[in-house]
Amino acid sequence: MRISLSIFILLLLCSFNAAGKKLYKFQDEQGIWHYTDKPTASEQKQTELKVEVRQLKVAPKQMVWLLQSGEERHPQYYIRNDYAGPVEVEIDFTEQDNVQATPDLPRLFVIEPGASDTLFKIDGIDEHKSWRLGLKYRYIIGRPLTHYSSTSSYLPPMAPNASFQISQAFGGSFSHTDEQNKYAVDIVMPIGTPVHAARSGIVLEAEDDFYKGGTNKAYSSEANNIRILHDDGSMAIYAHLELEKAQVYPGLAVTAGQLIGYSGNTGFTSGPHLHFAVQINRGMRLVSVPFTFINQAGQAEEPTANAWLKGVAPSQVGSAVE
Repeated sequence: MRISLSIFILLLLCSFNAAGKKLYKFQDEQGIWHYTDKPTASEQKQTELKVEVRQLKVAPKQMVWLLQSGEERHPQYYIRNDYAGPVEVEIDFTEQDNVQATPDLPRLFVIEPGASDTLFKIDGIDEHKSWRLGLKYRYIIGRPLTHYSSTSSYLPPMAPNASFQISQAFGGSFSHTDEQNKYAVDIVMPIGTPVHAARSGIVLEAEDDFYKGGTNKAYSSEANNIRILHDDGSMAIYAHLELEKAQVYPGLAVTAGQLIGYSGNTGFTSGPHLHFAVQINRGMRLVSVPFTFINQAGQAEEPTANAWLKGVAPSQVGSAVE
């Protein structure tokens, strides 16, 4: 007698920014229209050939995979994590008929970069009957930090001695009302201002394909941004960056004070500025946490609205921001 089995796997994506892509449309000398996702030679040489550029929103690239191995009747499961840092994954049944998991599900797992060891296995309860199962999983970037207290301060994310005003600080009423942005600051900067790493770490994300911005909520997920993981598990997010000006890439180790990109006006924004926040994974949610900037006297200061922030060289503060 043949025993039937069915297995389904469903990914429930957590909330991340969409990815951007540009579509180039141009007409050649023979009048033929072309569509491509690469800049044309004519555009690069700035000839008279007219090139139309359109912004496309594409689905976020899947970075975490639940994969199956082992025998068909005794499958085992593991996670492949394509991020350069850890993720937390929750796995559960969507359907469970005559099967059991060892260890039991639902369960949370912390997965380092790369492929994990076997996380759980599935067995039939009655081997003489058919069985059916469905699995679902969701993930959040970062190691879980239930009780987090920072011992580090941050360099202002700008060149040494550059000076810019903070337009919105912790709890700002315009856009710092949700848990991801409650402890964020907005620093008014002209488009093209160099942005420097406020602390050393590993680049997890670097998105620089978006070129539009405004106060329409439709732009909320279209801010160019860079996310950097620190050695205590926290992550700095630098947002609203300029189109195609990221100076780093995922997996790159950066040092405090290193140039990482240029400020812009992309995403949900009322004007050119840099949005900066420190976030952690708390309970499978990204939440912002309070932080301090180091001033030129080497003292830690909490950022406040309307205050002027001045860049500090890493050599002035030693290991305070490592």
